[in-house]
Amino acid sequence: MDRFDPRGKANRALLVGVSEYEFTRPKHRDGVPGQLPAVAHNLAVLVRALERGGVLRPLEITVARSPRLADFRHSLRAAADSAEGLLLLYFAGHGAVPSAGDELWLQMRDAEVVRGETAGFEGAARFTNVLRILANSHAERIVVVLDCCNAGNAARVWEAVERPDVRRRVSVLMSVQANHRIDAGDADTPTPFTARMVELLTSGVEDREGEGRGDEVHFLALAEALRAYMSAHHRTERGEAWEPQSRTENPPVDVVLGIRAGAGRPVGSRAEAVGTGAASRPTSGRRRHRAFVARMRAAAARLWSGAVGPGALRLSAAAPHRPPGHAPGGRSTRRAAVVLLVLAAALGLVGYFVVDNAASDRSACGPPVELRLLTDPDLESTVRKAADTYLTSAANTTGGCRRSGITVYGAGSAAVVAGLRDQSDPWQRPVSDDTDPQRDIGPQPDIWIPGTRATAVRARSSGVARTYVTLEPDAAPFAYSPMVLSLPQGIAEDSQRDRTGDSLAGLRAKLARRDKSVSVRRPDPEYTDSALLATVGLYGPGRADVGRAEGGVAQTGPPAPTAGDLLCTLPDNADTDRSTAALVPEFLMVSGVGCDRTTRTPRMAEYPDDVPGLTPTFVRVRWTGGDKDEAARDDAVRRFHDWLTGTGDAGEKNSGKEVGNGLAVFGQDGFRAPSGSHAFLAAHDSATGLISDPGRPAGAAGAAAMDTALNQYRNAKGPGRVLFLLDSSGSMAGLWQGPGGAPGILKQSLGGLGTQDEYGVWSVASLGRSPYAELLPFGPHKRGDAERALDGAAVKDAEADPYGALKAALDTMALKGRDDDRPELIVFLTDDEDDNHLTAKGHLDELLTSARTKGVPVVMAALDSGGCAKGRPDQRISDASGGRCLDTKGDLVAGLRDEVARTGTGDE
Repeated sequence: MDRFDPRGKANRALLVGVSEYEFTRPKHRDGVPGQLPAVAHNLAVLVRALERGGVLRPLEITVARSPRLADFRHSLRAAADSAEGLLLLYFAGHGAVPSAGDELWLQMRDAEVVRGETAGFEGAARFTNVLRILANSHAERIVVVLDCCNAGNAARVWEAVERPDVRRRVSVLMSVQANHRIDAGDADTPTPFTARMVELLTSGVEDREGEGRGDEVHFLALAEALRAYMSAHHRTERGEAWEPQSRTENPPVDVVLGIRAGAGRPVGSRAEAVGTGAASRPTSGRRRHRAFVARMRAAAARLWSGAVGPGALRLSAAAPHRPPGHAPGGRSTRRAAVVLLVLAAALGLVGYFVVDNAASDRSACGPPVELRLLTDPDLESTVRKAADTYLTSAANTTGGCRRSGITVYGAGSAAVVAGLRDQSDPWQRPVSDDTDPQRDIGPQPDIWIPGTRATAVRARSSGVARTYVTLEPDAAPFAYSPMVLSLPQGIAEDSQRDRTGDSLAGLRAKLARRDKSVSVRRPDPEYTDSALLATVGLYGPGRADVGRAEGGVAQTGPPAPTAGDLLCTLPDNADTDRSTAALVPEFLMVSGVGCDRTTRTPRMAEYPDDVPGLTPTFVRVRWTGGDKDEAARDDAVRRFHDWLTGTGDAGEKNSGKEVGNGLAVFGQDGFRAPSGSHAFLAAHDSATGLISDPGRPAGAAGAAAMDTALNQYRNAKGPGRVLFLLDSSGSMAGLWQGPGGAPGILKQSLGGLGTQDEYGVWSVASLGRSPYAELLPFGPHKRGDAERALDGAAVKDAEADPYGALKAALDTMALKGRDDDRPELIVFLTDDEDDNHLTAKGHLDELLTSARTKGVPVVMAALDSGGCAKGRPDQRISDASGGRCLDTKGDLVAGLRDEVARTGTGDE
């Protein structure tokens, strides 16, 4: 049998334990059955077992304690994106299945069970969607462990996955068979399944003959041992044998999950710890002595730190742990620790207790405060590096324990501004599918780092409507990066003097004189602050002809979402790369945004003196009702702020080259000091094409100027036109109902269209001579009228003809736009079941020719994970038309909303 050993690779583990729920029965009619205190202990013992196992290093393990659904999604995507070797996902909490169907839903902190005609699960992760996110990871092997009721239902989801590469890489270990509920255990110990799993990970698994234990713990042996033990010793709530399940590829490739305690392990790994089942095996007198001493040391450490009360003393890893100073017991706890010390002295063991708590049992650490940090997408990579560095810094550790954790995530700038300014109420508690910042942006942040301080000003409430959020931005930014015109070396000015001291218009004019074929690109101003700053410079003060300015940066297809994406996609075409200038922040020419391997053309920077630069600013975000742990959270935010910005006790003062560790990270990625001469925060090779002193920079961006530029961009070519094609064939029946069904997805995208935009909906099902029927006539509409038309859409007992419908749509939209330059878009939402109509002889070639000549972008939105695979019709049609292909491998709903919003005015 083949074996995968992930040691030495870039591995990741996300351990999710939901012990606390916001809505529980009977207090809440739609709540979950109850709290799960045992799950809190699962995380402590599992972290300890994995760290001792030698496969996963401490920094590769992320713990999510009772996350809300939005937090879980962001953590899962972050783990999937960063794993290269092994990706381990563990979930413990409530697991639910619908009354009809096999799908498993993992219920998060904000879970509710909606009853009635529209039954469903809110605040829960559908296991199908979990697998979709995991499938996008570059990890070589993925292991999912589920400890919840109905866990075995995940097997049917795994078996139904159409992509063989997903089943090949993903192995699933489930705590119980399908459609069975299980006992979570008592409040003072881990759940039965996880407790046994941790014991096996620590002590090893006996071979099939029961004669010995190997040094390595493998997935298949672990699954088999768990099944044998649990079925023999435990019963489900039905009274049947409790039988864990597993699924892996056939023939299987076994995965090494850990090294048995006491076996050989890599240099630098943690020493063996005891107290998790090892003492139950026959041992020598000296070994029993050492095990007893170790348990005494751990118990004393926990008592001394206030982790347990004296009446709850346990000499095992299952003892509950709380942060120092937050546990009951007080002086009596200290006295109990003294009793242990006296007992140890009587036994001649005092020397064993003179230990540094950092080197003692790590499980004595209390759970750190978890901060949520939202940032601009262009800054996300650097901010994440800084946060990762901070987690293990002296500023964030005490006695070997982390004081806080940080979850970093990025979101579109315009959406964040609108969310904080106008949607703070639904951000706390989503009330509709139309407005849900938790879904579209992410969890409520404690910290926000926008690209400019002006963006924080734009996000402040106007005071007209009630707000539930308060923003506290620093008075000044902590770093700076000018906007530059990034040019291929072959067409850039030779002298530094000619690359500075001119406006953007002046630099572009000189560029055009040197090479008339050169084009200029800029990312999406809706998505990043840097792109909006570039737009401010493009439009200039008082510029009347915004349409002409946009024409100067026009391109086929949608703009790149971020400056990093723009620089990384240019090398996809060598001719484009050699003849295209990019308006981007300077720091990306240093950091390379992870795409140096694909960079074909060396570039040089030219510095326009009228384009405002990027000025990252630290903003403290406070939420109404979010003061339960205000003091601890404030302290955690303050410590990170001081470390990041180089102020206070956590970092050195920002004077000359003496900067805090956070600024050092920003310096490595190419940022400059925020004031004075704007010197680089770190030395950089001149070969990067930068100029150390490009002269006097443009003034800081103003909030009003940024808002004006964004509105001008949105309306540059007038109201938009969108034609929606909705696949209504019989195969769509299972993809029709609810907000995640096809009509619901289209309804969510209507938010980007205003009353001046024109749009219509065709129902695509071949019932007669026409491949479509008009569901909503083309023209301007009120939002409610359009939604009612979609509510009336129904699946037809017929096939779809995507070839005929798309050909007619291209002809229709080309005719409507022949006398103007208004933005246009065709959207086709389909399950790809009837692609045979596209691939019939000559059809696809004819359609591709029409797409190229008509000039109307087509968004192919496939409700299929492989719809946009290279060479598939959906991808080829999108490419030919200059549109975009979306499928369920990514966030199809969010992507479709973005594309429609880019075409429409959005003015209600």
